Amino acid sequence: MSNEIEAIKDPGVPAHVHRAADIDPKAEKAAERQVAILFALSAFGTVLLILSYVFVPQDKFIFVPVMGSQNAHQLGLGLGMAISLFFIGMGLIQWARTLMPDTEVVAQRHEFRSSESDREDFVSTIKERAGTVGMGRRSLIKKSLGAALGLSALPPLLLLRDLGPVPSKSLETTSWKAGTRLVTDPGNRPILASDLEVGAVAQVLPEVAEGSERALSDIGKDAVLLIRLRPTDFQLTAKKLAMTHDGIIAFSKICSHMGCAVALYEQQTKHLLCPCHQSTFDVPRGAKVIFGPAARPLPQLDITVDAQGYLIARAPFSEPVGPSFWERNSQ
Repeated sequence: MSNEIEAIKDPGVPAHVHRAADIDPKAEKAAERQVAILFALSAFGTVLLILSYVFVPQDKFIFVPVMGSQNAHQLGLGLGMAISLFFIGMGLIQWARTLMPDTEVVAQRHEFRSSESDREDFVSTIKERAGTVGMGRRSLIKKSLGAALGLSALPPLLLLRDLGPVPSKSLETTSWKAGTRLVTDPGNRPILASDLEVGAVAQVLPEVAEGSERALSDIGKDAVLLIRLRPTDFQLTAKKLAMTHDGIIAFSKICSHMGCAVALYEQQTKHLLCPCHQSTFDVPRGAKVIFGPAARPLPQLDITVDAQGYLIARAPFSEPVGPSFWERNSQ
């Protein structure tokens, strides 16, 4: 039994062997240069990626031995990212293997929350041991690592451009103008107020001049849903109620969460439902959000009728349609 206890106290860990960099200043400097070279290669890879992305045409091909004809743009991006990530990892590994302290430390198991004295000892140990890593006195490693890490943050920002153009102010205006007739989609037929019965729903677009074609980008933000309720069903402010006509109310069809088409209407509950993320809008209360991730009601289009009884827009949307992008508040 006593032998077992002694074995636990001394599990037979080999004696610590000092590395060359621990005892030889020249070996230490050589190891430091190796790490710095690896970080510099990582920085080179990042620069290669950026240069390939900005300056190499996407339709340019080059011949590469073994690989054959390759797209130079894609090849530069791939090689640059691979070199950047590989060598920054290798630099950190080499730093840890040759220069960082490698002595073993045994930590006894204890309760999850340490005592106050242990916590204070931990903080003081961290401050003390931070200096042994050598960041403060190894300026070459510090500078090369800073360059590698700083440049490695640029590719993700650069590649965000491939996600598509920033919407900017493009969704703040639509094709709706005062006096624009509402026409069916599909069909392009003007709608009389009398065409809609209570409970009916219709998708409409703004009328375009004869011979003109709608741009796809306009269709994506101009779509409107018409819904007819009994006038007594509405629970709107006087301003919102004035934007309706004889129980007919019009909302943007583009969900205010992620821009999906709000296409489901429940006649019993008078709710509009977005099928993408289940945002639910209460029609009698001006498409107020009652469930789901949408942050604001669907924008309401101010409508009336012209002299012939056809539904028209009295004014364009008073707020941007579509998702609540970062430059737009959620009011």
